[in-house]
Amino acid sequence: MTPNKTGTVAGTVTTVTDPALAALMERLEISRLSAPVTQDHISAATPMGANLVADGATFRVWAPNETIEVYLRVSDRHDTIDAAGENWQPNPERRLQRNTDNTWTGFIRGVRDGDYYRFYIANRDGQPYKRDPYARELEFYGYPDCDCIVRDANGYLWHDQGFRTPPFNDLIIYEFHVGRFFAVDERGQDARQFRVGKFLDVLDQIPHLVHLGVNAIEPLPIVEFHSPYSMGYNSADLFSPEMDYCVEPEDLAPYLAKVNKLLANRGCQLIARRQLEGQVNQLKALIDICHLYGIAVILDVVYNHAGQFSEDDEGIYFFDRANNGNDNDSQYFTNDGWAGGKVFAYWKKEVRQFLIDNAISFLREYHVDGLRYDEVTVIDRFGGWDFLKDLTNTVKYIKPESIHIAEYWQDDPTWVLRDTRENGAGFDAVWYPGLRDAVRHAVAQAAVGRDAHLDMNGIRDQLMRPPNFPAAWRAVQHLENHDLQRKENINDREPRIPSLADATDARSWYARSRSRVAMSLLLTAPGIPMLFMGQEILEDKFWSDSPDPGAFVWWHGLLQDKSMVDHLRFSRDLIGVRRRQPALRGEAINVFHVHEDNRIIAFHRWLEGGRDVVVVASLNESSFGQYDLGFPLPGVWFEVFNSDVYEHWINPQVVGNAGSIDVDGAELHGMPHSCTIAIPANGLLVFARDRGD
Repeated sequence: MTPNKTGTVAGTVTTVTDPALAALMERLEISRLSAPVTQDHISAATPMGANLVADGATFRVWAPNETIEVYLRVSDRHDTIDAAGENWQPNPERRLQRNTDNTWTGFIRGVRDGDYYRFYIANRDGQPYKRDPYARELEFYGYPDCDCIVRDANGYLWHDQGFRTPPFNDLIIYEFHVGRFFAVDERGQDARQFRVGKFLDVLDQIPHLVHLGVNAIEPLPIVEFHSPYSMGYNSADLFSPEMDYCVEPEDLAPYLAKVNKLLANRGCQLIARRQLEGQVNQLKALIDICHLYGIAVILDVVYNHAGQFSEDDEGIYFFDRANNGNDNDSQYFTNDGWAGGKVFAYWKKEVRQFLIDNAISFLREYHVDGLRYDEVTVIDRFGGWDFLKDLTNTVKYIKPESIHIAEYWQDDPTWVLRDTRENGAGFDAVWYPGLRDAVRHAVAQAAVGRDAHLDMNGIRDQLMRPPNFPAAWRAVQHLENHDLQRKENINDREPRIPSLADATDARSWYARSRSRVAMSLLLTAPGIPMLFMGQEILEDKFWSDSPDPGAFVWWHGLLQDKSMVDHLRFSRDLIGVRRRQPALRGEAINVFHVHEDNRIIAFHRWLEGGRDVVVVASLNESSFGQYDLGFPLPGVWFEVFNSDVYEHWINPQVVGNAGSIDVDGAELHGMPHSCTIAIPANGLLVFARDRGD
């Protein structure tokens, strides 16, 4: 076997101490990468970017300007490019070949996983060096003036062969920001004030997510962006994981131990440190382990714009154009700005393919289970409807079991769900604000006081299938999200639920109990429920992507704040009821009782053939010891959930029905039977025909 530059041979670690031997090995490495560019292994099917083949790598890039030439510089080191170092000049032997489709291609023998490369655009003003728009990984040092790294698309040893994406109507999604979600130092102290969280820091919270019962995570965008702190929606290198979310090799030891412990707990083969040294593999390891623990991964992608581009003339914005501020000369973008960046030029087939290839790469190479598409409304507004149809048709062909969720804020969002053959955009689901707005409105009204009017009919209307939706599960329902609960979103932000429930004290009984009702309505309603990070532990603060400790999810509160501990137990048990009672994940619903003066709402959920469930919610500040309520069937109904139990768990003064009721009364509320029940103040009850065992 041939040693590499550090003297490492596969399966062994050898340190080179002889200077002469070290110099010889370095000369061998330079020789390895000295082969000229050829068209070996190149065809019309050669993929874009850098791709390893049997004895080297192919390179392909789109650069249509007629006056340019494209060269490739490559090295095994980040600080030296070829033998000439920083004085590298275009070499005819490193010139790529222009093709009739305006792509440039070439093959270099000897290129390996981990080698560095950059394109050189000759005959253009400004910076000639350009990063590959398709680069799988970028070097840690010097961004945006950095090299791309050749990575083997199949270089990670996956363990998730047995995982299957849950049925879409069974999904319970957890949205979070990788950089601000969780990070502790070697002493277990919160480290988020000093650094962003890493992909591998999320591993510490896998037990929490499993215990909570969610079966899908949706991290905010995770690809490379320019600024040190960001929500991720200003991404610039769409194929490269955000390097700030990755761990440098010298810091990997504790993370490797975490990875292998989680693998060992599932009886899987352990991995070596070298498999985590690449940024690509760190993200893959997170996804792999999520799958092993029953959690699907839905990535948030941004195809409506990219940016920002200031002081980055090596990136995609200036790839095939002069750095002269002339937007009309942009290769990938329009003149239209959005969110600090530029809107993509959707009429160009190469741009459409670039974005579609990006989606495919996540589905194939990263094994993700679906994508959430940011602001599809913007894509539609700027002429990208046909692109959306091409996109959804392709990704569903590539991975039929994956889910594709649109953020689409139009009066009639159903167009984004319709089949592409009907001129729809072909998405599976869409973020929907109806239930969110109705529940938040009622909670805000309740916070005014016991005599305030509550719009319970508004909740009733939004519990029903949204107008013209082909199925209720195609609406992603949520009460909080990254936009509306963000500290910096001064104009549009809304308080988190506990603060909305009681603006004077987010730990009062009013805040706790109303928060439980709000969460209960979300998780017993039709649709795909989504939680935002910290919602399950009664987090009451706005969040921020900046290093502001006053805006972090307060995980340490679980060690000292009983209200948070009780709310986590409540959230976990409520999710458990949803997962054990299939009617709560189904389509059928009948809101059969609304009493606005009493602040009571009740609805029936069922499956064809049985498994009936009745949900009763109250935002009344007083309990009802005897409340007559209609029921669809006679006989014994089990009280499978009572939110009042979680008030100072276990609530010694719980108001409930001793675990079951016997329905034997007359017709009431449009139901053929009835029963007298107890309803706790600011509480929610779930009755079922079986315990869901």
